Amino acid sequence: MTSPLRRTWPLAVVLAVCCACSAGPSVRPDVAVAQRPGETTGRTADAEQEPPPLEAPRTDLDWSDCTRTTLDTLGLGPGPAGLIIECAQLAAPIDESSPIPGTFSLGVSRARLPQTPADAGPLVLTSGADRASTATLAALAAGPITDLLATRPVVAVDRRGIGTSTTIECIDTPGLRRAMLDLGQFSPPDPDGGDAADKVMALSRDATVGCTDFLQPQELDFDAAHAADDLEQLRKAWGVERLGLLTTGNGAAVGLSYAAQHPDRLSRLVLDAPGSVRADAVTAAESRVAGQEAALAAFARQCAALACSLGPDPRTAVADLVRRASAGELAPVSSNGVLTALTGFLGAPRGDQQARVREFSEVLAAAGRGDVGPLDSLIGHTAAATDSDGQFIARCSDGHQWPTPGRARELRTAWAEQYPVFGPDAALSLLLCTAWPTTPPPELPATLDVAVLTLSGAADPVVGSAGAGSVTGAVAAAGAANATVAWLGSGHPVSTHSSCGQLAIAGYAGTGMLPPDGGACPG
Repeated sequence: MTSPLRRTWPLAVVLAVCCACSAGPSVRPDVAVAQRPGETTGRTADAEQEPPPLEAPRTDLDWSDCTRTTLDTLGLGPGPAGLIIECAQLAAPIDESSPIPGTFSLGVSRARLPQTPADAGPLVLTSGADRASTATLAALAAGPITDLLATRPVVAVDRRGIGTSTTIECIDTPGLRRAMLDLGQFSPPDPDGGDAADKVMALSRDATVGCTDFLQPQELDFDAAHAADDLEQLRKAWGVERLGLLTTGNGAAVGLSYAAQHPDRLSRLVLDAPGSVRADAVTAAESRVAGQEAALAAFARQCAALACSLGPDPRTAVADLVRRASAGELAPVSSNGVLTALTGFLGAPRGDQQARVREFSEVLAAAGRGDVGPLDSLIGHTAAATDSDGQFIARCSDGHQWPTPGRARELRTAWAEQYPVFGPDAALSLLLCTAWPTTPPPELPATLDVAVLTLSGAADPVVGSAGAGSVTGAVAAAGAANATVAWLGSGHPVSTHSSCGQLAIAGYAGTGMLPPDGGACPG
């Protein structure tokens, strides 16, 4: 594991916490799958040249078994029989172009099963800043779907300051991190009479000052482009010619940046539930909010069908809980705290789905009755996985064109009508990064000779579904063949929820050939 970066630089052992301890519902409409699992079209980026297979490392990392520690810490249960998760560290230059020397320790994990071929080349997973890549991999590996891991190992690389990479602890003002999670709801009144937007702006300034002071002169070295540099360090360490990348969520920006920087070093590119690339912060946020509202609707339908603790109209019950939290009736639980736990649950991988829906609904119902302890505990667990200092830095570095306070106020009013549960706090959340120094958007590939597979969910509470269009547009502009598979379910990402999606990835990873474009997987 890694030692955290603190102002006092002590050594400690750190392991990231998983997304959330519960799983949300799936959407199961009556729909035919548009292709047989694993079926391909035979199309590649170059129809006259079959892509080379993924390469096994020639020189491997120093792996150590961390199966039990990882699964226990993340609360994921035992996983399938024989599952092996191994951990390692990789040193990467802080900035290869900088005259200032230094390296950053990256956490790397590998998952495989007893039937995984020993000589199979791995896929390299990056979740970007949405989740720690190691937590995403562990959720995939411990879930009930093993189609992908049965064909090859998957290796996850955590971004700088996230998960099992060297952690960053720069937001050290007492209470500041919790105030950011709560969007300043319980902060003292602004002495100048400012509103909620002014409070969040003040939090943004305080967090930015603390982190930029701590990181300088490398405060701009934590964006998607530098994350792509770190993947190149793994390729060099392995001594292979090319990498096969599996990206999830915001990791799409990392994967496309790698394709732009190293077009001759890429052999496969899977964009699973991609976030929007090159989109302004408001556009990306609206896609996410729309996905959250859709995922909540799916959860409410299943909750009602199970006669859960939230009564006959679970969506109205959740909306009322958020309203009461916003009014301060559930203190110390804030409205954004409720939404943080809700988003973590809605995106989490499936397990005993019905039992978990009932369990989560009881936590919400208990909070409605005044017992907020279980919900507050769940909020803390979810925030540990999604709102670390490293994720604050990475998200702010990756975002572009953050809105002004005036624009955020307008969005808060408009989204309260359009997205009544998630919209108002989502508009305020946009102000958390407004003080962060501007970084250029990640480079997109000018040309790309690798076929690209994109998977997109119908109700994705982490990034929404609009990102699929932006990445396929970027891929098409680079001249690459592309196929999109739509998963008609609820959650994030597709690969941790859908056997059909995993089979599509496995088939493409094995042959380099794409499934039919426009295919669909049932929820």
